[in-house]
Amino acid sequence: MEKREQYSSHRRVRANRHIRELTADVVLSHRDFIQPLFLDQSLKTRTPLANLNEVNAETPDSLMDQIKQDMGRGISKFLIFPVPQQKAASGFDFTFFTKGLERIRAEFGSGVWIAADVCLCAYTDHGHCGILSKDGTRVLNKETVEELSKYSLALAKAGADCIAPSDMMDGRVAAIRQSLDQASLDHVALMSYSAKFSSQFYGPFRDACKSSPGSNPVLKDRKTYQASAFSSTDGIASAIRDSEEGADIVMVKPALPYLDVLTKLKTQIQKPLAAYHVSGEYQSLELLASQGIAERSKAHVEVWTSLKRAGASIVISYASRHAKKWIDEIDY
Repeated sequence: MEKREQYSSHRRVRANRHIRELTADVVLSHRDFIQPLFLDQSLKTRTPLANLNEVNAETPDSLMDQIKQDMGRGISKFLIFPVPQQKAASGFDFTFFTKGLERIRAEFGSGVWIAADVCLCAYTDHGHCGILSKDGTRVLNKETVEELSKYSLALAKAGADCIAPSDMMDGRVAAIRQSLDQASLDHVALMSYSAKFSSQFYGPFRDACKSSPGSNPVLKDRKTYQASAFSSTDGIASAIRDSEEGADIVMVKPALPYLDVLTKLKTQIQKPLAAYHVSGEYQSLELLASQGIAERSKAHVEVWTSLKRAGASIVISYASRHAKKWIDEIDY
């Protein structure tokens, strides 16, 4: 009798689309996606962003139209970034953003879920995420947290479902949570930019928000408050702290360079994890697609799949508005 060759086959579960669908261990859903939007006070008409393909800076009117369009594509969850016209060192006016949130809530009611980004970088004349010391050499933690708490309370009162602090100050999650709870806004969620790393991939976003750090000779970048790429333990410790202080959702940002952090947090925090596929990561795929080097939809879906596989419950992507269509078209 002829001896049968013994080997382990993996190809049988790859044989056709049907069995590949059955054996897939990552399932994408457009319901897990958040679409970022930019609301710019200085504009009279919707303006395409030069460094973010198919993403616009919106006026209050065009923002309503964009939300309506995105809802028609199956997206109902949004992360709003304000771009105020006036810059200052302190004494910030948040009225433009609060009025924008009130209008969204009045027009769409409970049909949308709105997360409001909370940071001061778009408001400051120096582009940093907080209030500077008098000599301009450091960002003051206590004073910044106090301003962020006031800002968060105003946004929650205006109708935000979720406050998303992105500043990376110490203790801001606890302070914001306390401020909201004391105002009987304990139903408002907190999605903290917890493991937010100092990165080269934020460039297009900073152009959109007009929030690049200035020419300060000491504070040339944000390394004194954003986590270092060379210390994953710092990002993980910050995320654990924010979770303990009351964050309902913990975010890793950027996404692809920090999949290891995402995976480690999945085993240490029993809360939803959000992965922010940031502007530079998004635009990299768009540029590849524009040169015919990659197929646009499949490239984004592949990235989203990697984020889910690494442990993300939530994906924040500038291409979220295409998620339903592209996911439905997946060729397993």
